[in-house]
Amino acid sequence: MGLFEGKKVVIIGDRDGIPGPAIEECLVTAGADIVFSSTECFV
Repeated sequence: MGLFEGKKVVIIGDRDGIPGPAIEECLVTAGADIVFSSTECFV
């Protein structure tokens, strides 16, 4: 059983850093259940 297997996850990515969809792909592969994923711009 993986670290994120069966866990519900909220993802907030950064436009100038790592975008939400990239994080989402990694966590889905690890078995996480994505509840919300977004990429924001923090100024």
